Amino acid sequence: MAKVCSKLLFLSAICIFIAQAFAQPSFLYHFCLDNGNYTSNSTYKANLNQLLSSVSSNTEIDYGFYNSSYGQNPDKVYAIGLCRGDVKPDVCRSCLNNATNLLPLLCPNQKEAIGWYDYCMLRYTFRDIFGIMEASPVFYMWNNNNVSANVDQFNQDLRTLLDSQRVQAAKGGSLRKFAAGNATAPNFQTLYSLVQCIPDLSEQNCSDCLVGAMGDIPQCCDGKQGGRVVRPSCNLRYEVSLFYDPTAITVPSPPLVPPASPSPPSTNSPAAKGKKSNKSLTVIIIVVPTVAFLVLIISICIYLLRVRKPREQPESDEAVDEITSAEALQFNFGIIRVATDDFSDANKLGQGGFGAVYKGKLSNGQIIAVKRLSRDSGQGDQEFKNEVLLVANLQHRNLVRLLGFCLERTERLLIYEFVPNTSLDRFIFDPIKSVYLNWEKRYKIIEGIARGLLYLHEDSRLRIIHRDLKTSNILLDSEMNPKIADFGLARLFALDQSEDNTNRIVGTYGYMAPEYAMHGQFSAKSDTFSFGVLVLEIISGKKNSCFRHGENIEDLLSYAWKNWREGKALNLVDSTLKAGSTTEIMRCIHIGLLCVQENVADRPSMASVVLMLNSYSLTMPIPLQPAFFMHSNIESDTSSQWEYDPKRTDSDQSKGSLV
Repeated sequence: MAKVCSKLLFLSAICIFIAQAFAQPSFLYHFCLDNGNYTSNSTYKANLNQLLSSVSSNTEIDYGFYNSSYGQNPDKVYAIGLCRGDVKPDVCRSCLNNATNLLPLLCPNQKEAIGWYDYCMLRYTFRDIFGIMEASPVFYMWNNNNVSANVDQFNQDLRTLLDSQRVQAAKGGSLRKFAAGNATAPNFQTLYSLVQCIPDLSEQNCSDCLVGAMGDIPQCCDGKQGGRVVRPSCNLRYEVSLFYDPTAITVPSPPLVPPASPSPPSTNSPAAKGKKSNKSLTVIIIVVPTVAFLVLIISICIYLLRVRKPREQPESDEAVDEITSAEALQFNFGIIRVATDDFSDANKLGQGGFGAVYKGKLSNGQIIAVKRLSRDSGQGDQEFKNEVLLVANLQHRNLVRLLGFCLERTERLLIYEFVPNTSLDRFIFDPIKSVYLNWEKRYKIIEGIARGLLYLHEDSRLRIIHRDLKTSNILLDSEMNPKIADFGLARLFALDQSEDNTNRIVGTYGYMAPEYAMHGQFSAKSDTFSFGVLVLEIISGKKNSCFRHGENIEDLLSYAWKNWREGKALNLVDSTLKAGSTTEIMRCIHIGLLCVQENVADRPSMASVVLMLNSYSLTMPIPLQPAFFMHSNIESDTSSQWEYDPKRTDSDQSKGSLV
């Protein structure tokens, strides 16, 4: 009898879950974050239920923003509910009510979850998130229709419209940071868009969040008639048809209610009456015949499979399934040796400061690139595996993807995706191949590198400083999209270590920021300096080294600065560029010079760089004289790796050490 009762209780619970799940519309997308779990009878669960109930039953707030907390640490729960700025209060509350019911069902034991409907967003977590800008997790959606013509003009009109709305939304008060409007697009179309931030963000944080979202548009929605980028702290959307209510976008005036722990709801409240109705429905469901129950089980399985996918396919870097085990990434050394024909010279793609790279082909036909690290990194095997696992979970279209690793004695191999068009230096410095890189492609490469660096610096779960950004570490895929390579070596390989001295600085002469080369100080702005050098190389087609200009021997930074100061910046442009937007070229030269300034504080962050590349209405500061490395008339090859030891004497340091 006890077993029968247990089965009935189990079936009842399943039926209740089914009824509740079917009662809610599906999210556009949702994330159940693995940052901690709770049990069904825990204090955290009780606090979560109490908090969500207060959000869904709150009738005092009519401006679409709810930020509340409930309980005491360590079981305190924080929640944010945000409705789209043009949504009416009753629609907003209905949307949030659906979200508070569905999200805990889809994420039944995760302490942190977030879900988005078209009209609202709900987020809850165990940590204080009020007033904090967060850029991930993120998802994208797009219109399946392509822009028919004048794509460049369409993109420029879109950037101008979104940039003006970004400023307007960021300056919004604590009630609502929202802006919507329209502009004329090519072919007599009207372009509609809206942007929104969490209202408790500062003006700067709101602006930065939207800058990052705008920077994601090319990788998700390029050439599409509509798209959206959705982050926890901000979102944007644009279409060529009206999708918001233009009559309901004014900001209301009631004061903002500060975050507070909600009072227990009254038993006479509408929420309590709804619970009584649900109990009656549950009793009816429990007595459904067994056959009907099995049908429901099959239906809910189909439903859950469907609800886990958005109606429009996301390309979010964070939406891919995470790799949770280092062992899942480990390759057998024998397989890699066969794939590379025992690391034959015929398969050798190149040699860098960290080791040689080989092309390989696995038994399933997949082409791979294998980096054979040149020496022991000084890490233990488990530590090395953990680092690989972290880097392998970094996913961005402008980063080369790490597929796995191999360990055997002192052999340490990194297995990457194979990128067919080799590296950027093979094109821009080759007088024949450089003609294949017109300005449109070069501009796309500059934008892609900037977005990849921004992801490494700010948008990924790790904060990674590349420290060896150069043209040979920018690979080009079949469509000439840039992919930053070796971005994980700053973690995977002990970059400050050598065989006999743990204080050496390893980098590439000409790309290293002066504070890093001279004092060993590095930061995200060190990568900004290297990016500036790259930009000037891409525009000029010249290496950052001494080159002959008439009878004079010049170096690239001083040559660029001299021409900029004399108003002759276009002298820097590669002679193979027969056509291109002069405005864009001049803007990129300006950005490049800003990035290579000697003072670290004067260089822009990569978030600012992405904004400058995508906004023509932004006024940029005047660059100061860049840091110069070379003033001699002796021509040299600056593509070599070098090590600088701060402990050497001044006379030794001036010589350098090529390896």
